[in-house]
Amino acid sequence: MKLAIFDVDGTISDSQAHIVASVAHGFTEVGLAVPARDAILSIVGLSLPEAMARLAPEASAEQRAAIVEGYKASYQLERLRQPAPLYPGAVEVIDRLAGRAEMLLGIATGKSRRGLDALCAHHGIGGYFITRQVSDNHPSKPHPAMVEAALAEAGVDARDAVMIGDTTYDIDMGRAAGVATIGVSWGYHPVSALRDAGAGTIVDTFDALERAVLEVLG
Repeated sequence: MKLAIFDVDGTISDSQAHIVASVAHGFTEVGLAVPARDAILSIVGLSLPEAMARLAPEASAEQRAAIVEGYKASYQLERLRQPAPLYPGAVEVIDRLAGRAEMLLGIATGKSRRGLDALCAHHGIGGYFITRQVSDNHPSKPHPAMVEAALAEAGVDARDAVMIGDTTYDIDMGRAAGVATIGVSWGYHPVSALRDAGAGTIVDTFDALERAVLEVLG
């Protein structure tokens, strides 16, 4: 069997509006200047504590903890108000890949279990993924724990798996776990950064992603 592991934010789902608004809320709540949009998008994929440590390195531990809590509260409200959309073509390609007899699908995301379950339920995509690894249970990307857990749960060797994502954290995580990597150009890190991180392949559309997955996994 083969295993294609997907990142979520910036790869399957375009959640940047929720993320930017929630970071802004968290920082405003503790009286700190809101980081620039590019800086916020640069940390997408990291666990929240790691992300806020990078965005507010001079803040106290108490302030960063408060930012995280403010972020969570705001994100939940944003999600209830209007769930983040999936990128065009995502469902169709996921459906076709899942329909192949030799192909298993998984998720490795910096989202929480609650956030991922809500997104999957809203869009009806949860059933496609036999393994769903989230930040609640693992060290932050780029630590390879999520990919390693996905491989173990799926019963697939690293040589038969690929990590798909839009950030250098995804590429670094996949490489650290010994799996092939595919970067997508429509997410939150520039293509040049994905290339520098060593992405094995970079694609511009979901149709191209489908072809790349089949080619990489043979």
